[in-house]
Amino acid sequence: MPPTLEVRNLRTHFFTRAGVVKAVDDVSFAVDRGKVLGLVGESGSGKSVTGFSILGLVDPPGRIAGGSILFQGQDLAGLSEEEMRRLRGNRIAMIFQDPMMTLNPVLRIDTQMIETVLAHAKVSREEARQRARDALGQVGIPSPEERLRAYPHQFSGGMRQRVAIAIALLHKPDLIVADEPTTALDVTIQGQILAEAQKLCAESGTALIWITHDLSVVAGLADDIAVMYAGKVVEEGPVTQVLDAPLHPYTVGLIGSVPSRNHRGEPLRQIPGMTPSLLNLPAGCAFRARCPRAEARCAEPPPMAEYRPGRFARCIHPYEEAAAA
Repeated sequence: MPPTLEVRNLRTHFFTRAGVVKAVDDVSFAVDRGKVLGLVGESGSGKSVTGFSILGLVDPPGRIAGGSILFQGQDLAGLSEEEMRRLRGNRIAMIFQDPMMTLNPVLRIDTQMIETVLAHAKVSREEARQRARDALGQVGIPSPEERLRAYPHQFSGGMRQRVAIAIALLHKPDLIVADEPTTALDVTIQGQILAEAQKLCAESGTALIWITHDLSVVAGLADDIAVMYAGKVVEEGPVTQVLDAPLHPYTVGLIGSVPSRNHRGEPLRQIPGMTPSLLNLPAGCAFRARCPRAEARCAEPPPMAEYRPGRFARCIHPYEEAAAA
């Protein structure tokens, strides 16, 4: 059985007056039914553009310049806008980082949620309202019947995000792309949303791509992890193996910069330097100017290689001794 989503050699470029910005450059990964893939990396690594590309939401001057996006065997990159509209919000849903990208500020919550249900399901308006009410309760909004009649501006930022998550869950989609959806939520509600996401994947077989920079969230939620840097996936594998014994120096740097109780009183370790401009990427490995293991061979583009079963890294000098241990 093919994976729910398989991305092969995806390239999404932005054609600007200053030059071509290779925001996503030769990215490949797969998400199986009922599994969670954590897509991590620092700001500007291409995580969100990858998510937008999957749903066909990249606006000019950006466009998909190559590769394929196979959703249950069907290439989304070749579909028309009308065909994508039938999939979006129904079989594929996206949760945006900013809930106001989902919500219309001049319409009541019940209007927006009921219209979302009726756009893809032939049910009565009352049943659609019931679904909306149940979805609000599922994400922890108190008095859902009363809150359905409210406008977005009557909710706090965190409550608006919960409404946006509820809208994404309405049709129990086959695939959800979540772009840092719990950033604005407090820790208690974040834990509740993560638990609901895991429950949804386990019970309905929904595949989930969770885009984040928070490794602690990925550690407790994801089955697999893909680490992105400068538009490329630099490491991929089972989440516990990657976080316990990373191969790529960038992954090592990300994990080392997370505050830990094990190093109380010590300065936080940092990755030196800055992310390179995607307009003028250095030749070879994009991370080599910041890498403690860089050598002359890094001037050549490193291939994505399998160093352990299921463990991939785009590096010619990985931390293999850590993975072996």
